[in-house]
Order: sequence, then C-alpha cells, then structure tokens
Amino acid sequence: NFIMTNRTGIAGVRAREVLDSRGNPTVEVDVRLECGAFGRAIVPPGASTGRHEAVELRDGDPMRYEGKGTLRAVAGVNDIIGPALRGRADAADQSDLDDRLCRLDGTAGKSNLGANAILGVSLAAAHAAAAAEDVPLYRHIAGLVGNGDGDGNGSGDGAVGRSLPMPMVNIISGGRHASGGLDMQDFLAIPIGAATYRDALRMAVAVYRAVGRILSQTGPYAYGVADEGGYGPPLPCHEDALGLLYDAARLAGYRCAADGDIAIGIDVAATEFMTGDGRYALAAEGRSFTAAELADLLAHWRVAYPIISIEDGLGEDDWDGWQYLTDRLGASTQLIGDDLFTTNPQRLARGADAGIANAVLVKPNQIGTLTETLATIRLAQERGYRPVISARSGETEDTTIADLAVGTGAGQIKIGSVTRSERLAKYNRLLRIEEELGDAGRFAGRDAFAGLDLVK
Repeated sequence: NFIMTNRTGIAGVRAREVLDSRGNPTVEVDVRLECGAFGRAIVPPGASTGRHEAVELRDGDPMRYEGKGTLRAVAGVNDIIGPALRGRADAADQSDLDDRLCRLDGTAGKSNLGANAILGVSLAAAHAAAAAEDVPLYRHIAGLVGNGDGDGNGSGDGAVGRSLPMPMVNIISGGRHASGGLDMQDFLAIPIGAATYRDALRMAVAVYRAVGRILSQTGPYAYGVADEGGYGPPLPCHEDALGLLYDAARLAGYRCAADGDIAIGIDVAATEFMTGDGRYALAAEGRSFTAAELADLLAHWRVAYPIISIEDGLGEDDWDGWQYLTDRLGASTQLIGDDLFTTNPQRLARGADAGIANAVLVKPNQIGTLTETLATIRLAQERGYRPVISARSGETEDTTIADLAVGTGAGQIKIGSVTRSERLAKYNRLLRIEEELGDAGRFAGRDAFAGLDLVK
C-alpha cells in the first residue's frame, strides 16, 4: 500500500566500503528520500565479539585486506536491499522498514546479507527520516521510543530525548584492544561526582592525563595507545591497573571513591580468556580460576577499590557463574552483560527471568537493526536493567550512538578513551546536544546507578 508520493518514501540506497579506526573495511550506507532528505551511517566492527552476535559479513579474500573486505555486504545493499526498498518502504516507519530488511535476509543471525549491511541501511534511514522532519536524530529516536514513566534512571519521559548520559571512559586497556599483556580488556574512569556532562568529560580528561604523567616516569612505553585510545602499558598484574587509576584520580585532584568524584569500572571480557575446561586463565599473571574463584577475586577488588561497574565478569554462556557473581555483587555493583546478552532481547529476557546481572551493554551491530536495538533497551528499562550504550573497538566518525543514548534516555555511554577522533566525534556530539538542550536537558549523573548501594 506504499505510495511513491510519500515524502519520506525511500528513493535511493547506496553503500560503499570505507575504513574503520583500525584501517579495516566496514560498510557505509546512504539513504535518500522522495523529499530529498538524506541520511548516512557507518557500521562499526568489534574485535572482541560474542558468538551470539548477529553475523558480520566479510569477503574472506586473502588478497584484499587480509580477508576482511566488505564488498559482499556492500553488494547486498546495492543489488538486493536497495531495489527492494525503493518505492516500497517508508523511512518514517522504522519498524516496518527493519522488518522488511530482516525478511530480505531470511536468517535468524542475519548471515545472508550480513548485519553490517542491514544495520547500515536501518540507521541511515533513521538519519534520513530525522532530516525530513528537520529534527536532530535524538529527537527522532525519542519519538520512536515514546514516553516512559519518568522513573529517574534513564527510562521515562523525564529522560527520553533530553538526558545526557554518564560517560564510562576507557583509561587503561588490555585484552584484544592492547598489546601490553593484560588479559582484562578495559579499566575505566567513571566521573560519578560530576554535575554536568561537560564537567564529566573534563574530569575524565584530567584523569587520563594524570595516568600519562605517572607512566612517563617509567619509560617510553607509557605513550602506547590501544585500539580505543586508552593506555596499554605492560603492567605485571591487573591490580596494578586499578592502583594506577586510583593514584591518577588523586593526582588529578579528585577523590576516588564510590561516593566521591571518580569511581572505577572494569570490562573483564572474561569470554576471551575462558579455557575449554570452563576455567579462566589470566596468562599475564600465570593464574587460573574457576568461575567462583574469579567472581571472588572481583568481589575482593570491589572491597579494595571503588569499583562500581563490572562488565562481562564471566563467560558468555557461564550462566551458573553469572548467578554466583550476581548473588555476591548484584546489590552493590553494576554488572553489565555484553557477550552474555549481545543486545538480544531473548537473551536479556532469560537473564532477567533468572535475576542474572543488572545491566546490558547495547551495541546496535550485535543485533542488526535500530528497531531491535530499541526493543532491547525498552525491555531492559521495563525489567529494571540499566542500558549502557556502547561503541565498538573498530569505530568511525559516525556519531549515531550519542544520539541513541540521549534519544532513549539510556543514562550511560561507553565510547572509549578521550583521544582519537573516532571517539571524540561522539563525545563532542554530546557536548553539542547538551548545549542545544540548554535548561531542558539534564545530566544522568549519579542517578544512572540508582538502586545500587554503591558505598556498601
């Protein structure tokens, strides 16, 4: 029943292969509407990926980009998706558009056309629809979300479309994101005491620079930068990273405490060092743990340092281990499922039914469409889980996730460090949104962690 005269009808779709922050190919999509409005999106790939994520289509040709080319995904957009949508789809009807994309692919994991192709079209169409409405993307997304219940933790009409998220800022990197030797992936500064988003960003920059000053006293390796812009020093053990972050916060003039200025977050990325027999091997320290022992180690660190957020503390399918970790720390600590949930409503529902974790990392390319991403965020908010909008390690200049965080009132965002333009593009986009919202905007701040006994 689509009528070509619909001003938000899709008139053209075009994809191309572009490069991400690691110099690897990814997919960029342009969508043009009948009214002339235009939208563009670039899909970021990850390095540390869960096996339950939607499929990222790569060429596999070793003669091009070591097999990582995306010409197959690009061809899928130009030769299959574009012709199927032109004159038949309305960018203003995001749900119908995304349903069409999923049916064109025809697989549960989007392995036919590739989640990188499908998401590129989905997000570019949202940008085009916002342009047709002459509103910023975050306002368009807020319209897709609708009004909530204003519960103060980023899920209601007090937050949707006008809440600036608390940034969780990567300061020290390990795992697949760095070459320093640490097995755990990220050690983050959380400016828990900031009054505004602008203040939070300034505080994170001060901590980052303080870490640099401390490392500069130990040798030239101090200036090595990892995939997400954090430092990647060859520290002898993981607790040294926590101590370094604590000392840097104090050097920057802040009180490092759960009820102070700067708190600490960890992305353990435990799936990456889980062994075939179900143990967790910290090669950097020559130690191996059962799930319970690793959870106990995290609980020990939680007492010794102001850690308020732990991501992927156990493996992606270690549900029993996650249950133990949640029983130990769920009341006092944000426990984020990334590989555990993969932005998938079904996996999140399973976790919520069992009372496992209490937050979900939201990466649109893990699920493959904007509609499914919004469904996961909505489910999280309805079930009392904190959604944390996240970038990927292979990022681009695309700033969609900044608008997604504000448009959904998610309350928290994890972009990477405060260096490298693909990270700063998102941080700077949030600065502009904060200015645009003015007195109507608010900063999620400490309320992003409402319901947790952080000082316990």
